[in-house]
Amino acid sequence: IPVVMAGIIGIYGLVVAAVITNNIDKTGYTLYKSFTHLGAGLSVGIAGLAAGYAIGIVGDSGVRGTAQQPRLFVGMILILIFAEVLGLYGFIVALILTSK
Repeated sequence: IPVVMAGIIGIYGLVVAAVITNNIDKTGYTLYKSFTHLGAGLSVGIAGLAAGYAIGIVGDSGVRGTAQQPRLFVGMILILIFAEVLGLYGFIVALILTSK
């Protein structure tokens, strides 16, 4: 389960890259627009890095704990969802920045 959740974070970056690529004009690409695109890429990238790190730590200790005590499975899933939300926040900020 942690591997699937970490893969979703990569999809956030792919979607933002596609949105940024579609917003680039060949003639009227201003400095303001280029910096908003840079900020969008950085926000989804850094948030994805933090979420991936959190999912890795929680996934490692959660799988080990679930092997010893199966009752911990639901708690592990909840904590993984909270870690995934970090990447989702960066994705939302990136979409807001690219819409300006």
